[in-house]
Amino acid sequence: MITSNSNAQVKRLLQLQKKSKARNEEQVFLVEGLRMFLEVPTERVQKVYISETLYNKKKQDLDLEKFSVEILSDSVFSYVSDTKTPQGILCIVEQQKYNIEELLNIKNPHFMVLDNLQDPGNLGTIVRTAEGAGVDAVFLSKESVDIYNPKTIRSTMGSIYRMPVVYVEDLLELLNTFRKKGIKSYAAHLEGKNSYDKEDYKGGTAILIGNEGNGLRDEVADSADVWVQIPMQGKVESLNAAIAASILMFEVYRQRR
Repeated sequence: MITSNSNAQVKRLLQLQKKSKARNEEQVFLVEGLRMFLEVPTERVQKVYISETLYNKKKQDLDLEKFSVEILSDSVFSYVSDTKTPQGILCIVEQQKYNIEELLNIKNPHFMVLDNLQDPGNLGTIVRTAEGAGVDAVFLSKESVDIYNPKTIRSTMGSIYRMPVVYVEDLLELLNTFRKKGIKSYAAHLEGKNSYDKEDYKGGTAILIGNEGNGLRDEVADSADVWVQIPMQGKVESLNAAIAASILMFEVYRQRR
């Protein structure tokens, strides 16, 4: 059992918790909490860390024999935890890589494209909602928030294990590829002339959502095939990015369902 905060493994966990560079160099990320642990694909788990208290209470229920497990004293676990009320278990998980060409060849795909999204909670919520709405993949501009940020991972509620998420160097090039493959792109835009629910999303569809404060960059919006807006009442100028994305994703799903 590890009882010291200066232990090398503890230092590594802190690096992986706080720094995207460390996560990307090792091609791993951290997941914390019982639900996230119970849903994790076994073959992608490098190591499991469990608090002394949880180990003594739940070791028979958690089926830990198939993992490499390290017990941490309760105080050390609290030290490495990214939550205010630690559940007592976290694990190092291998990142999943996806082939963009394979994704682009999906028949009548339903894609989400996120331009410079910055809030970890928004991204995690979008990924979780995307799974529920039958989205085939989420594409992000390279300047967007890190999908493996611990807050993002928690917000996905396990969807990170199943939803393809891909960063792209050039969104304009991606949109051009969509067009060549007959995938129509719809930009959520305050100046959209058409209400989002008046469009036909039964063919290949890509929904574009922009930065929380600035919306889509002009060059990205201009490259979309159609601008759509979500009609609103009152004095609200715009919706939260994750809320807007959810409305649009589920309209695509409703039409296809």
